[in-house]
Amino acid sequence: MRTNHFPDNRTAFPHNVTLDCNLNRSVMLSGKRIADVGYKLFSGSMMLLTLYGGYLCVLRAQRFMQRQKQLEAQNESTASETIKD
Repeated sequence: MRTNHFPDNRTAFPHNVTLDCNLNRSVMLSGKRIADVGYKLFSGSMMLLTLYGGYLCVLRAQRFMQRQKQLEAQNESTASETIKD
């Protein structure tokens, strides 16, 4: 006759299968969590990169507009000087 060494009359096989299933679930959940965190970090970095690119674009447009105003003012001053002469 086979004796059971577990105190609450459980056999070893179903207990191990349950443990293995739970272990696989926890590994899969942590893998999914890692993937989710990686995706969120990547998405966040792309969002920040987009914002930074927009900021640089606005700065360049602002410099362009200032330069255009300077050139127009310079042309007006030289045009008024030529008219006086």
